[in-house]
Amino acid sequence: MTEFVFLFPGQGSQSKGMLDAFNGMDVVSQTLEEASDALGYDIASLIRDDADDKLGQTQFTQPALLTASIAMLRLWRKLGGPEAGQVAGHSLGEYSALVAAGAIDFSDAVQLVAFRGRAMTDAVPAGVGSMAAILGLADDVAEELCESISSDHEKVWAANYNCPGQLVVAGHAAAVDRMMVAAKEAGAKRALPLAVSAPSHTPLMQPAANAMAVRLQEITIHAPVCPVWSNANATSEQDVANIRAALVAQLVSPVRWTETVQKLAANGITQGIEMGPGKVLSGLVKRIERIMLVGVTVNPEQMQAGISRLVGE
Repeated sequence: MTEFVFLFPGQGSQSKGMLDAFNGMDVVSQTLEEASDALGYDIASLIRDDADDKLGQTQFTQPALLTASIAMLRLWRKLGGPEAGQVAGHSLGEYSALVAAGAIDFSDAVQLVAFRGRAMTDAVPAGVGSMAAILGLADDVAEELCESISSDHEKVWAANYNCPGQLVVAGHAAAVDRMMVAAKEAGAKRALPLAVSAPSHTPLMQPAANAMAVRLQEITIHAPVCPVWSNANATSEQDVANIRAALVAQLVSPVRWTETVQKLAANGITQGIEMGPGKVLSGLVKRIERIMLVGVTVNPEQMQAGISRLVGE
């Protein structure tokens, strides 16, 4: 069987009812119960109904998405799915990847990302920060625009290198607004504000990074059973100290997803499974490295198809 990689999605892949296709499956129900016990609220109800519109709030989004991804991973394993030789996650997805690799216990991880979400929300007052997607502009052009538009008191930075021609920027709201105008003037196809207030993966998240550095010291991290790719460095890690440092750096550093996928391909990884809700990462990978084939797991049928394809090779 060809070595493959599990890819775990981050914020933006969540949706109400994202586990509905797996209703009645014991391993999924057990995972939801375990998360609810760790968090002190009914996460199954949140994911299924989202009656209070909390799923879009960072402190709830993060544990919900991690829980959904790990529930799906556990079902994959129960169905006889093979283990990936490497794991990677986009932003929040890095925590799911660490759980998959046995580096962080699930109960610890779900509490940790809930804390991370609160710390990110608290780091920058509502209305001060924002994020935007810039489509159809070369990365170096967008980087130069960020630098030229930023002032001493209002700054914007590259936050997510998602794929060629898709860069997310973040920073002070006024600077992000100027960036969207300047990007369009520079030839961007689109410049779209994102429905998030926390300017993730920028220096404005330093208070959150400081809080996470302390919180992470309270969490046991084991040596992972396979390499885990770091967003901040676009390197594969198995050293516990490096993993801790990378999780802190991730909050204030851009997500180097394009570079991560390119390095996976350069290392001979041509197969992947997006282990979590949605198809965001499979779409990005197609635009980064066409040589990589990424299957999705949004329902049991597609999950079984992915297992059959990998086991049959």
